Amino acid sequence: MKFCIRGKNVEVTNPLKEYAERKVSRLEKYFEAPLVSEVNVTLSVIKNKHTVEVSIPVNGAILRAEEKSEDMYASIDMVIDKLERQIRKLKTRINRRARQEGTQRSVFKEAFEQTAASRPHEEEDMFEVVRTKKFTLKPMDVEEAVLQMNLLGHNFYVFANSATSSVNVVYKREDGKYGLIEPAV
Repeated sequence: MKFCIRGKNVEVTNPLKEYAERKVSRLEKYFEAPLVSEVNVTLSVIKNKHTVEVSIPVNGAILRAEEKSEDMYASIDMVIDKLERQIRKLKTRINRRARQEGTQRSVFKEAFEQTAASRPHEEEDMFEVVRTKKFTLKPMDVEEAVLQMNLLGHNFYVFANSATSSVNVVYKREDGKYGLIEPAV
């Protein structure tokens, strides 16, 4: 595993860097082959809140988690716990789907083929487009799209619906449930 650890408004000391690397390396046990992609860890401090964000590209998809607390080391521990839960949840769904549809290897490969949408910036002007992102839409069902959205930590996810062959959007509602936007034909 290769690491890119950077700090915003905080100096990344060697003990902090080593702690983050050691904790993130624990996630390798969940994968069959060692990860060859670069793991991005961003440590930041804003208004006495220590934030840790970890992004791990895995075969075209991105596992992502972010946590805030009063202590940087506690934030690292919490973000690793969150990523472990995401990976276990994903593997459970993949195993369930594999039993229903086919082999586990093919389903696991399909689950990570979708590329991730960009993370929105917090301070954007109302009508100024500051970034354009292009990505391929892999056909998937609504449940898989919700799973990908949750893995990315986003509030919405654009995908090609395998049932209708159209572009759809799933989103997280304020009540914690999910919504689906379909085009009217």
